[in-house]
Amino acid sequence: MQRFKNSLFYVGIIGGFTALMYWIVLLGAKLEDGRNIVIKETGRTQWQEFLESIAHNLYHPLAILLAQIVTIILAARFFGWICKKIGQPTVIGEIIAGIVLGPSLVGMYSPEFSATLFPPQSMGNLQFLSQIGLILFMFVVGMELDVKILKNKAHDAVVISHASIIIPFALGMGLAYFIYESFAPLGVQFTSFGLFLGIAMSITAFPVLARIVQERGLHKTRLGTVAITCAAADDVTAWCLLAAVIAVVKAGSSLSALYIIALAALYVLLMIKVVRPFLTRIGNLFYTKERLSKPIVAIFFLTLILSAYATEVIGIHALFGAFMAGAIMPENIKFRNIFIEKVEDVALVLLLPLFFVFTGLRTEIGLLNDPYLWQVTGLIILVAVIGKFAGSAIAARFVGQNWKDSLTIGALMNTRGLMELVVLNIGYDLGVLTPEIFAMMVIMALVTTFMTGPALDLINRAFRSTQPEVPQAVIQMSKFKILVSFGNPERGKSLLRLANCFIRKLNGNATVTVMHLSPTNELHHFNVAAYEKESFAPIIEESEHLNQKVTTLFKESNDIDSDIIEVANQGDYDLMLIGLGQSIFEGSLLGKILGFTTRVINPEKLLNQVTGRESLFEHSPFDERTRGIVTKSKVPVGILVDRDFSTADTVFIPVFSETDTSLIQFAQKLINNAGAQVTILDVAGCIKNQPELKEKIRAIEQKAPNHIQLLNERVIDKEFLSKQSLMMVSIESWKKLVDSKSLWLTDIPSTLILKASS
Repeated sequence: MQRFKNSLFYVGIIGGFTALMYWIVLLGAKLEDGRNIVIKETGRTQWQEFLESIAHNLYHPLAILLAQIVTIILAARFFGWICKKIGQPTVIGEIIAGIVLGPSLVGMYSPEFSATLFPPQSMGNLQFLSQIGLILFMFVVGMELDVKILKNKAHDAVVISHASIIIPFALGMGLAYFIYESFAPLGVQFTSFGLFLGIAMSITAFPVLARIVQERGLHKTRLGTVAITCAAADDVTAWCLLAAVIAVVKAGSSLSALYIIALAALYVLLMIKVVRPFLTRIGNLFYTKERLSKPIVAIFFLTLILSAYATEVIGIHALFGAFMAGAIMPENIKFRNIFIEKVEDVALVLLLPLFFVFTGLRTEIGLLNDPYLWQVTGLIILVAVIGKFAGSAIAARFVGQNWKDSLTIGALMNTRGLMELVVLNIGYDLGVLTPEIFAMMVIMALVTTFMTGPALDLINRAFRSTQPEVPQAVIQMSKFKILVSFGNPERGKSLLRLANCFIRKLNGNATVTVMHLSPTNELHHFNVAAYEKESFAPIIEESEHLNQKVTTLFKESNDIDSDIIEVANQGDYDLMLIGLGQSIFEGSLLGKILGFTTRVINPEKLLNQVTGRESLFEHSPFDERTRGIVTKSKVPVGILVDRDFSTADTVFIPVFSETDTSLIQFAQKLINNAGAQVTILDVAGCIKNQPELKEKIRAIEQKAPNHIQLLNERVIDKEFLSKQSLMMVSIESWKKLVDSKSLWLTDIPSTLILKASS
């Protein structure tokens, strides 16, 4: 009745007021008399006018900008995903996306499309939006800079860092001397041209280097710490030098440049001595999400904007101000994490790709249409590599590093990435770099960033010192070894309880390794230790409650599936336990490219159906990650379907085929170590026809009377299942249960799905 009343009221209110508006329009039309209103006859049909209206809207500046953003983000994510798959930083793919969308490829082969999507009059909007993205990104870079490591480990790092700046800077200026007459813009002084070429040669991409160090598990090593510290010192020094170089270029005279540098020094002093203490006090008071209200957030964003504005007015570029604002943010790790999360997604996902494409639109590789120009490009790359790679390596060797670590530091410091593009764009905007030299330098940035990964692999192979991820104590253990791999700590606690059931009474003749891998792009180098401690805290607490010693293993990973498989196979474990993932964010090619997915569209699954390629788990509820781990692992794998598992008091094992009999050995461990009551259901009569198996079960019963029983019933009631704390089943039998849509699935307890070693 209430629903009928609501519908009647809705119809009445909408219909009544619509009629009222129509009546007002009729009355208003009478007021038009004598006002000389002329209705133009266009001679076009209403459909034609509609189409013209749509066409006009498509070319509206806002519509063009939105279309550009969509195209840019899709291209950046696609090429970034490809580079990630081949083991390269995603920034390379994003730079390549910009070059592809620019005149070097799309503009060359589809000029009409390029002119429509990127008309010249729209470039101003794109540039300013990309500059906002850069300002936010530099703010994040400043926040990721840990000033403490510069204080604590400054000596060696500063020597290496400054050597890695001055050597390529000098070589860059020497190169400028030989190419100035041919490539410098008319009216640009040699000093300006040489300084910009020098600073471009000496820059290091601190964010990319930090990511590579994390991905390769070097952050906890002395080498990783030195590399991060060198990059941090390099970052601070290079940006100060860049500010000075910009001041010289803009001022035009040495005296004016000194005025600008003096103002810049005063600005830095104010930021460190006045603004930083004020922000630190606020950060210490409001460092939680609940307390970090919008007015407090506004204070920090105003600091960022005012800092960027001040440096732009002074004449040393807004990006230096953004970097400085980030560097003086409160050192409280929780605060920085929260604030970086607020800024990073918008800056890195939405706005920063605009900068890459804007750079690509400026990069005309087609201008390098002469072999001589490519020779000069090769010379630029050679000078850049010798200056940065060799300069850093030699300095590292001089301060006492061994050759392997020295060369590794050199390879890492040679990474230029996005920071190089920032410097090049500033030089291009100031008119110091011509389009030809700009294109050459962009290619150099790509090559030197791309070579970092292969160079590190080559160095590791040459010195044969790759260390396994598995702790040496675990590898040397000759007793029963279990690897627990968890993502969610609560699921990890259930897996640990299950592992404990298998080895509880082995009195030190067993080991449990608890492993947690985290995607690299979700971590920042300065909070890795805090994140690791937080991730393992519930597991450690549970291990103490169980009186179970555990070995923890944590790693930032670029490919979690592959790393789990590698650790399991290297450690030669007797059993690996994982949780069953059912996340909607996994398993789709589209999702891997875009960074999200749903189960609505799964191109990989559609492709398999079209081509007829079916996997072992075609119809099972395993997610893509679980499938990959199970099929590629050489050790026994147990997949826990967790339904609040606590202990294995009562265990149920259905036997559908002869392969299921391998579960009996695991049942015996549960009986011996957890005192489990095991019920084996011989569904297909496999055990009845095999005297050896019946004898094996009888032997277990003799050692542990009343702990194991064999049933031949084909039907199990709900009451029996409700009394079980764990069901163990083989993968093949689990597949049969799922395919047959067995009624068991609605009532089963926590289930361990086991795959024997391959």
